[in-house]
Amino acid sequence: MHIQEAYHIIREDLKQVELEFRRNLESEVVLIRKVGEYILSNGGKRLRPTLLLLSARLCGYQGRRHIPLAAVVEFIHTATLLHDDVIDNASMRRGKASTNILWGNGASILIGDFLFSKSFYLTVADGDLSILKVLSGTTTRMAEGEVLQLLKGCDVEATEKDYLSVITNKTASLISAACQIGAILGKITKNKETALADYGMNLGIAFQLMDDCLDYTSSNEELGKVIGNDLREGKITLPLIFAIKNAVPAEMEDILEALESDKLQDAQLSSVVSLINKYRGIDYTLNMARKYVENAKACLNIFEPSLEKTALIALTDYVVERTY
Repeated sequence: MHIQEAYHIIREDLKQVELEFRRNLESEVVLIRKVGEYILSNGGKRLRPTLLLLSARLCGYQGRRHIPLAAVVEFIHTATLLHDDVIDNASMRRGKASTNILWGNGASILIGDFLFSKSFYLTVADGDLSILKVLSGTTTRMAEGEVLQLLKGCDVEATEKDYLSVITNKTASLISAACQIGAILGKITKNKETALADYGMNLGIAFQLMDDCLDYTSSNEELGKVIGNDLREGKITLPLIFAIKNAVPAEMEDILEALESDKLQDAQLSSVVSLINKYRGIDYTLNMARKYVENAKACLNIFEPSLEKTALIALTDYVVERTY
């Protein structure tokens, strides 16, 4: 199944989720509506809502609660992007000027807070304590991941284990939660619920591994942000961790100079990318992503064949095949 076919299965539900976004951005404070609509109209893959909707259908859910809950996971994700762009002093997001550039850091932080608050308002309104527990635990893990990235993100002694801990908490935990919420809605067995949560966790790790590869390999137009952005922000991701592990002292000096540079020069970026390619850091990261994708697929073995299961498998393939 092609990725577009997977999205096609839930196209009507996704339209309803988009409408839910708009409804829940209504506020007497004009700036909230303006900034919220700007971010959400920038699109994005809607991966988390899609996973929740497909998981709910896989588990036989036929109600309407999945619509606002799909909006919840996207609101949480969007809130973290707003905060991330402030922390990273980013200038682009999805190919357009980032919110902090257009409206300032204060607006980005506060509207991110608004989206977090709205997310939990909607979750409480849903009334399922199990779902509230999943989301509260997940947002705690995400915050821990953010802090760990702050501590380890520019540390040349950061290990692969440190890196995996960051991306598991910061990125994969919300993707896992989206899948688990779909399972809770469907009231399936605990074993199947755990399997879907594990599917999401493995998929989320693979997704971030690919993102970190694409940061060094895609064009600006494809990625929608500045190439080498992680290096410009002093972040050490797995392709670079692997290169550092194998670099000789003279090469380490070049890497340190690039990481500590106030304004990364093109020549410095090219030098670091050359070292990553020399030591096959991209290949190493890609291979790890493929392993997590296979783990994700294996988690679905507990489910009977269905259109939704095929779609979830297609999403795993998309993660390692995408170019942006």
